[in-house]
Amino acid sequence: MGSGSLVTLMLAALVFSAGGIAVSKFLTKGSTNLQKGQPYECGVPAAGSAWKQFNVGYYLFALIFLIFEVEMVFMFPWAVAVKQVGMLALIEILLFVFILFLGFLYAHKKGALKWM
Repeated sequence: MGSGSLVTLMLAALVFSAGGIAVSKFLTKGSTNLQKGQPYECGVPAAGSAWKQFNVGYYLFALIFLIFEVEMVFMFPWAVAVKQVGMLALIEILLFVFILFLGFLYAHKKGALKWM
């Protein structure tokens, strides 16, 4: 796989993406409607400004959730190959889980897991 394959792939991506947009522009009838420009939220009409302040707890909760979800990216391959890797890998994964647990305790102590 040389540079020719990469150039061919890039050209194919450009042709397919630009071609799809061009075909949709030519074949569809465009209409401007005030209602089409409105945001749609589960059938409820939009009211007020979109610039509202949210509680920072939502973001902290989401970030902590993300951190503990990303750990699965590291634990799944280990679980698949646990028989081949041996005792050293078991010690390493226990250390990894212990560090994550310390992070969980820290977040709990700081109150990042309290909902409201």
